[in-house]
Amino acid sequence: MSVADGYALPLEEGALDLRVFEERAAEVQRLFAAGELERALRLLHTTLGAWQGQPLAGVPGPVAEAARTRLIERRLGLLETRFEAELHLGRHREILPELVSLSGEHPLRERLCELRMLALYRSGRQADAFSFFDATRHALKRELGVEPRPSLRELQARLLAADPTLAVSPANAGGAVGGIGDHSSKRAASAGTSATSESGRSPQSPPPRTGKTSKAAPSPAAAVPVEQLPAGLRAFTGRQAELDDLDELLSREDRAGTVVISGMAGVGKTTLAVHWARGVADHFPDGQLYVNLRGFDPTAAALEPSAAIRTLIDALGYPSQRVPSGLAAQTALFRSLLAGRRMLILLDNARDTEQVRPLLPAVPGCLTLVTSRNQLGGLIVSDAAQTLTLGILSTEEARAFLAQRLGPARVRAEPAAVEDVVLRCARLPLALAIVAARAAIRPAFPLSAIAAQIRDSQGSLDAFADVDPGSDVRAVFSWSYNVLPPLSARLFHLFALSPSPDMTPATAASLLGLPMRQTRMLLDELAAAHLLTEHAPTRFSCHDLLSSYAGELALEKETAGERESATRRLMDHYLHTTHNATHTLYPLQQEPVDLPDAQPGVVPEQFADELAANRWLEAERGALLAAAESGLEQGRAGHTWQLASQLTRFLDRHGYWSDQVVLQRTALKAAARAGSREGQALAHRALGFVMGRLGQIDEGRRHLSRAVELFHELDIPLGEARAHRLISFLANRIGEHGKALEHYDRAAALYRGVGDLSGEAYVYNEVGWTHILRGEFDDAITHCWRAVAIHQEVGDPSGEAGALDSLGWAHHHLKQYPQALDCFDQALVLYQPMGDRYLVAEALIHIGDTHVAAENPEKAAESWRAALSILEEFDHPDIAQVSAKLKQLDGA
Repeated sequence: MSVADGYALPLEEGALDLRVFEERAAEVQRLFAAGELERALRLLHTTLGAWQGQPLAGVPGPVAEAARTRLIERRLGLLETRFEAELHLGRHREILPELVSLSGEHPLRERLCELRMLALYRSGRQADAFSFFDATRHALKRELGVEPRPSLRELQARLLAADPTLAVSPANAGGAVGGIGDHSSKRAASAGTSATSESGRSPQSPPPRTGKTSKAAPSPAAAVPVEQLPAGLRAFTGRQAELDDLDELLSREDRAGTVVISGMAGVGKTTLAVHWARGVADHFPDGQLYVNLRGFDPTAAALEPSAAIRTLIDALGYPSQRVPSGLAAQTALFRSLLAGRRMLILLDNARDTEQVRPLLPAVPGCLTLVTSRNQLGGLIVSDAAQTLTLGILSTEEARAFLAQRLGPARVRAEPAAVEDVVLRCARLPLALAIVAARAAIRPAFPLSAIAAQIRDSQGSLDAFADVDPGSDVRAVFSWSYNVLPPLSARLFHLFALSPSPDMTPATAASLLGLPMRQTRMLLDELAAAHLLTEHAPTRFSCHDLLSSYAGELALEKETAGERESATRRLMDHYLHTTHNATHTLYPLQQEPVDLPDAQPGVVPEQFADELAANRWLEAERGALLAAAESGLEQGRAGHTWQLASQLTRFLDRHGYWSDQVVLQRTALKAAARAGSREGQALAHRALGFVMGRLGQIDEGRRHLSRAVELFHELDIPLGEARAHRLISFLANRIGEHGKALEHYDRAAALYRGVGDLSGEAYVYNEVGWTHILRGEFDDAITHCWRAVAIHQEVGDPSGEAGALDSLGWAHHHLKQYPQALDCFDQALVLYQPMGDRYLVAEALIHIGDTHVAAENPEKAAESWRAALSILEEFDHPDIAQVSAKLKQLDGA
């Protein structure tokens, strides 16, 4: 009907369901207030039973949504009132299933949580009640970033304290219904105390950090702040960066959370933690707790979490007879006791995450420091712990360490001896402390004598032995090793067999003879235990003293045959993977060599492209050189000369000429020892070439001549042909171009004799280069174009790029600069995907040279700077030449 400016819908009494709902809800509240619980519950069941589906379902818009939210909240409030009344009447078992279901639908609704906890408690399921509180607290913190409201925390404390007022009694059959957290005068009277203490808390809740407690109940914590930190080290020095990191954590507003200080045995984790904790103790006025969890202890088992938490609760002064049974309940009590306090907890020498997690306060205002030899990644992932990995001392810190303990004058008097001690202790604080103690009790001994004693131990740990196991490096390391699973332990001591200071997962897999995926997990386990360090992605290394310990274990735990097999697998891995890498880089330039079959368990790495192969060779260069050297020492001469032959071209291209000389001389000895004339020929040829690179022409020629003889006697035409080409290279370097062409003719004939088109193409290019040196540029262009055509035919982009580069030089000398730049640019495009950075730099240098000749100095400088940047990546000898070009250009 129309009313004024609008319309009205007249309804009979009871026709609008919302009005009926509100009227019945008001009547329920009146009945509860009058103490008529049964009548109120019957009406509640009728009222809630009439509720069907979503209110205003299908009605869009913000007004409808707001009304819908308000009505849903109203219904939940009535449900909570009904549950509270049922609890008041002792029907906790009957309503528990419905409470579990509803609280699962609304996990952040704290009043439902209180009701469910009380129902569980009264049903004899105290542990479930405490676990549910923890789950709710984590959910609130995770989703909303808040702690449970005071009434929920109060209920938790009362449950932990077994508050008798929470039990069902006949008196509950009548009277008004109050909220779970309501401090009504009736509840206070039944407890025999006032409703609130002077702190504003309930009598059963933990006291505030000021130490004030309720008059009626024993205090759950001592009035005097707890101060349990061990004594600090008076001689503490260094670690300023780590102390600054810890200070930064303390500067945050909440000053709460967990910090894991991890590191290898003997690195000083506890010393750092105690030193810093004592320095900031005044920031935690309610005290500092300390527990040695004995995670790595030779005299006793690791402390169980249940024993550790009882220690912490006892330290807080809580009556032992009131401590509940069960770890979950004890954890909940511990956290409740710390609520509202500012305390620092130091959990020292932890074994693993499971040992630590129940001991975390997880309340604002408390900071937990955890020290461990393990990384405790579970705390970082699930508990948002901060991590501080403690490494060895810097050289400067190690010197200061000795000066602090021995006196600055004694250290200043023998700087060379101090450096020797620091080096042989590998900057490990425990080792330095042992040596410093020996020197301190022998003040008349020079430090050089102490250093000599360490040196005489020849890399063993005997120099760091001590009657006290806690001060014996070998013993301290053993506590970490002894808790490793068998496969991880075996990988650790086999690690010592590697000639390289670091190792990749693929290399370790071959060493161990296991699949790489499994080996990667073992490496991660060793890194987590700080027995290895992942110092770069997928590269694991071992501290020098730990490596010595691993070597001792390898001799003790592995038979000679097992060590031999592991070392053979490692050498097979290096040899076959190097072959795969060089074949990927130089598929048409590598001469065939019969490699020994890899042992079972060896999985050589494969490479998708030239870039990947080049990166592997660059990363493993040190390891490969060390493997070749150790192969000769350990009776694997065949592996040594074959590995050297595979590395020859890579080392040459990247300018590692000094490494090449050392490697090939070792290979020459190895080949002679192995009785391999082919190996000797390859080593002579490589030595001859690198000597020519270094300007030692006569020695180079002697090696190359011997290589020609050996290859000819062995009937290896490809090897002989390349040796002739290298003789031509040396001849060109000293201007004997005619002699160079003679040897090129011999090389070409040998290639033609075996039908090697690629080899012929390389000769054409090198003959063209010789014509450039003779000033015969047209002849050079003819030969170089023939080389380009053949390289394109056989599919050799590296050879094609080299020939284009030579063509560019011929055009450059003919002052045909556009054509020259076009050739150089084509060569650059071909070189870039190969990953051979030197060839890229060489092309850039030539482009810069042509730009200078064409009077484009800016472009020349741009190309030369790009080339210089590449050469500096691997310290190539050509750096000086390019730097001089740039300097000359700047001065022009």
